Amino acid sequence: MGCGASSQKDAGAPRRRPGSVGDVVVFLPGLRVPRTVDFAQALGGCVARSVVDRLSALRSRVVEMAMQESAAALKPRRRTGARHGSSTANLLQALEDYLPVLLGLVKEGSVLRHEVQFTWSNQEDNAEETAISDAWYEVLSVLHLMAMVCLLQANTLLLPRSYGDGYAPRVSEESRRATVDVFLKAAGYLDCAIRHVLPKMPLELRRQLPVDLAEGNLKALSLQALGQGVDMQLGLAIDSPKATLAVKRRLACEMVKYWQQVQESIPELPISDGWGKKHRLFVKWKYVEAKAAAYYFHGLILDEGNTEKSHGMAVAALQASEEFLKESKRVSEAFHATPPTSRSPNPFGTEKYLFDKIPRDASSKVRINQDLYTQEKVIGAPPPLPDFALALTPEDYDLPPLDPLWNKEDTGH
Repeated sequence: MGCGASSQKDAGAPRRRPGSVGDVVVFLPGLRVPRTVDFAQALGGCVARSVVDRLSALRSRVVEMAMQESAAALKPRRRTGARHGSSTANLLQALEDYLPVLLGLVKEGSVLRHEVQFTWSNQEDNAEETAISDAWYEVLSVLHLMAMVCLLQANTLLLPRSYGDGYAPRVSEESRRATVDVFLKAAGYLDCAIRHVLPKMPLELRRQLPVDLAEGNLKALSLQALGQGVDMQLGLAIDSPKATLAVKRRLACEMVKYWQQVQESIPELPISDGWGKKHRLFVKWKYVEAKAAAYYFHGLILDEGNTEKSHGMAVAALQASEEFLKESKRVSEAFHATPPTSRSPNPFGTEKYLFDKIPRDASSKVRINQDLYTQEKVIGAPPPLPDFALALTPEDYDLPPLDPLWNKEDTGH
């Protein structure tokens, strides 16, 4: 195929979308699925049969498992966490096995980079699928799918589970801790794609990528993973008697910054068909919810001051947190009602704490401070939130070394 040739298949009729995707704690815009490739036809005579057979076998396994996982992910039934967790782990392993062999097509001096046309289905782009004759496109698509599988794993971990101990189904502390690592792993795959794969592709070709793989979307999804990781940390800090108000405020303020950066990074997404509208609503919901948490903890710390000014700022911050909480509930409902519809499992961690504490604390602090000072005092704008450096960063991930199979090949001929 021609150097970097790209084609897009536009759906003549609207694509079939799932009606519902079940319980959602972690958003991901479906799974992009690879279409079958005939390596023997594209590479016949260029490389040894053993290489062609290995590529074919590994990619066929990925295609089959990705199709199964995509279908399972879009079914609204409540999945059993253990079984679904093992299937996503198997897909992730299949992708990790495929990558070192795939990288042989883009190794230095290789003439094979543009020999195979790779086709993947899209989820957020208007085009139903995108075909590009560049092996770096395949590498990019693989890393993106690895990250989405991690987000799928995180969502499964954060669904309430029955432990057979007489208590209601719940999300365990162990599951919440485990998801932080999963979120960092997802961010690491996306960060690698942004830093090490996109720069290998000429700008003209990058403009032809589906919006699913646009740099802004990759950044937004990476930052989302970090933001949700901090959300888990904050929920664990809330449950810990040792965590101070200052620690909780810092985590909440960091969460606001992550979601603000997500909003700044996310590209224009088509909203007529597909996941675009739901994606944007998720980002808005989590940004507003983070602000509710940050203003709440900021208000509690300000209220520890002994001046009328600090108490007045505390009341303004707590009232802002209450307004943001109300808005987050509205946006959450809009998110779940937007096709494909979804359900919100019982709140836990940060969200449950905010629902329980903010309405009660905000009203009581306002009443106490009005009794202390003056009934007529007008509550001003909320004070600015403190600015903290972001602590969570993507897990370090580098592209794996070439499979030894390629050491026997001379692909420069």
